[in-house]
Amino acid sequence: MQENELILIDKPAGMTSFGVVARIRRVLSDQEYAKRAVEEGGEQTETAALPTRGSLRGNIGSPQGAKRRVKVGHAGTLDPFATGLLTILTGKMTKRAGEFTKLDKIYEATIVLGQTSTTADPEGEITHVSDKIPTLEEIQAALTHFAGEITQTPPIFSAIKINGRRAYDLARKGQQPDIPPRQVTIHSITLVDYSYPELKITTHVSSGTYIRSLATDIGDYLATDAYLSQLRRTQVGDFSIDQAKTLLDLDISD
Repeated sequence: MQENELILIDKPAGMTSFGVVARIRRVLSDQEYAKRAVEEGGEQTETAALPTRGSLRGNIGSPQGAKRRVKVGHAGTLDPFATGLLTILTGKMTKRAGEFTKLDKIYEATIVLGQTSTTADPEGEITHVSDKIPTLEEIQAALTHFAGEITQTPPIFSAIKINGRRAYDLARKGQQPDIPPRQVTIHSITLVDYSYPELKITTHVSSGTYIRSLATDIGDYLATDAYLSQLRRTQVGDFSIDQAKTLLDLDISD
């Protein structure tokens, strides 16, 4: 793992995208500091051991000076409950964030019918609202309905800014932010399995598509309500989850 590169991470459930970024930034900053320490050690370079991560923290008063904070960012967030492909950009690559953010994405999703969530995902307050059991034909009709270019309203618990403030900050304070709808494209939406109340799909979508909103919209169409219970991103543009490493692979899972 180096500075100025694209790093593909298989994000685990229960961690924020920012949490992944913070761990990678810490390791890269430690590596850069250790490299500088060895280089400034002169003839001792070949025999000197690299400082450990713990020994580098708070080492401001060393001859090498303060540790430089390496630039690290991501190009498309994943909610904490979601797993899968997270594109991490480091150093000079962060200037290309917009390029990677605009790429299409592929997701595997599980939708629970007959229930709602205040956040449209498993982290919210779940309420049972319907006992209607849609037929397989109705499910297939719903998926066909949402294929193509559609108008979608992002969930209120999202990072979209409303008058300079994040929508989720407003929602957590009990406010109902007015989020304008947007045009997105569902390139394909495929039924994987249907065993009421769970509906499993795979979908290829354009940048800016919220799968939580797609789940609730499908529930509205079926007159059952719904929320997104599981989500895994398997592809971003031409980058596949098969190319990704876990935090454990990189020894930064703590």
